[in-house]
Amino acid sequence: MFNTNLVYTPEQVADLLQLSKNTVYELISKGEIVAKKFGKVYRIPATSLSFLFTGMDEDIYKAQLIDEQNLRDVDSTIKDVRKTLWEKRKSL
Repeated sequence: MFNTNLVYTPEQVADLLQLSKNTVYELISKGEIVAKKFGKVYRIPATSLSFLFTGMDEDIYKAQLIDEQNLRDVDSTIKDVRKTLWEKRKSL
């Protein structure tokens, strides 16, 4: 999506998202875009833009994907164990 090592100015973000500069500043003031103010200027990390589209920080999003895969693995293991236990019970 975005290079997570980058930071952008509000003007660059406005160009990227095809928004006005004022809209970007409004999104910053609402907290919808996370930005850091250095003196009089804002810098916006690329991960903040990722947050706009996913609704969560990039690291949390990646962790969620891993968790979802792990849940599928756990579900599969539980099914295998239940099947094995059922077969053992039937043979008694």
